[in-house]
Amino acid sequence: MRHGRFAAGTTLGVGIAVAGTLALAPSAYAVEPQTATISFDCGTWGSGEATLDATQNGTAATITVTTGAITSPIDLAAGSVSSKLTLSKNGTGSTAFTGNASPALPAGSPVSSGPLNGTVASGDSLEATSLQVTVLGITVTCNATSQQAPGPFVFD
Repeated sequence: MRHGRFAAGTTLGVGIAVAGTLALAPSAYAVEPQTATISFDCGTWGSGEATLDATQNGTAATITVTTGAITSPIDLAAGSVSSKLTLSKNGTGSTAFTGNASPALPAGSPVSSGPLNGTVASGDSLEATSLQVTVLGITVTCNATSQQAPGPFVFD
């Protein structure tokens, strides 16, 4: 009998510990894919491929953009590049991710911007269509010339 009470107590203790751990664990949100590439044409400013890195935390999402389509004309301080990434949303509308949290960029380096902030809902499927970058008061608009690969970002 003593053995039975010990086993029941141990099982109950383990069950409570597991439930407590699950209750304290942060919600897991996932975006797939986490990284995608796309090509942009920026008119007289150039063209090239961009890498998009996405993250999600609940309904808040960020996308960091790095592209050789636009290069820094001079050394730029952190936060001096303002960007707006427009994405098609579920094939019927659009949404924008914006920000100016760029790293410091030496002259001639590819423009990196982000994280750009946006809001998502579970099941949103987003694919980049254009990128607007403002540097030193000059705004450059880049239009997507390819589909995002391996595919659109799908948020959990």
